[in-house]
Amino acid sequence: MSQAVLVQLLNLAAGAVLLTAVLVLWRRELAVVIRVFAVQGIALAGLVAVLAVQEGSVELGAVAVGVLVLRAGVLPYLLRRTLAAAGPERRETRPLLNVAASLLAAAGLTLLALAVSQPLVALAPSPATAAIPLGMAVVLIGFFVLVTRRRALSQLIGFLLMDNGITAVGFLTTAGVGLVVELGVSLDVLLAVLVLQVLTGRMQATFGDTDLDELRELHD
Repeated sequence: MSQAVLVQLLNLAAGAVLLTAVLVLWRRELAVVIRVFAVQGIALAGLVAVLAVQEGSVELGAVAVGVLVLRAGVLPYLLRRTLAAAGPERRETRPLLNVAASLLAAAGLTLLALAVSQPLVALAPSPATAAIPLGMAVVLIGFFVLVTRRRALSQLIGFLLMDNGITAVGFLTTAGVGLVVELGVSLDVLLAVLVLQVLTGRMQATFGDTDLDELRELHD
C-alpha cells in the first residue's frame, strides 16, 4: 500500500473520530449516542491500524485489535446495560446548552485545539502529527460534554470521549505506545465504567432518576 493512500486513510480515521464526537453533541437520544460512541471506537481502531501498517509493527496491530474489542464492543455493551438499568428516561432532556450552541462551541473548541497543537506539530512535522489537532479537539469536546450534560450516563460518555481523544493523541504523537501501557490504560477505563455502571444503577433504584441536578436538590 502506497504512503499516499496510508496518509489519506489516517486522515479519514482521525476525521471520523472528530465527527463522531460532534455527533454526540448533536443527538439527544442516549441509545443513539452510544451507537455513535461505538462507531468512534471503530474509527480509533482504524487509526491505530493505519499507524501499525506505516510502522510495520505487529505489536501495534495487536493493540488496534484490542482497541476495537474494548472501545467498539465492550464499553458500548456496558453503556447499553447502564441505559437499560436507568429506567424509562432515554434522552438528555435538559442540557445546559441547546444543540445550536453546543455545535458552535464544538467549532470553537476545534479551532482552539488547532491553535494549541501547532507548536507540537511543528516540532516533528509528519502526517501523523498533522492529525494531532483532531485528537485534541475530541479531548476538549469530551470535556465539554462532561460539564454541560446533566445525566450521569451522558457525563460518563463525555469522560470516555476524552479518553478516546487522549488515546488518539498519544498514538499520533509517539507513532504508537507499548502494548502493556495501552492494556493498563484500557483496564483502568473499563474498571471506571464498571464502577459508574453500578453507581448509576444504585442511583436509579434509590432515587428513581439519574439527573444529577435533581439529586443535588434532594441533597440541599
